[in-house]
Amino acid sequence: MIPEEVIRATEAEKEDQIKTLQNLTEAKKENASKILRRLQEVAVKNENIFSELMEAGKICSLGQITNALYQVGGQYRRNM
Repeated sequence: MIPEEVIRATEAEKEDQIKTLQNLTEAKKENASKILRRLQEVAVKNENIFSELMEAGKICSLGQITNALYQVGGQYRRNM
């Protein structure tokens, strides 16, 4: 089997993605903070976070969701 070539994004594509993320973050700032706080509350109470994750995914970036969960639960580190 022939390995497929990895296609890298151009600088313009990278800049477009960064700008899109910045626009999303700015436009949804107020709602995002509310949803992320709710996600944190559910996580701290050790409840099922699936539905909160689905709601957060509608208006928050993966980075925002990850950071919110790290703030209340710490970062997972695998035992070696």
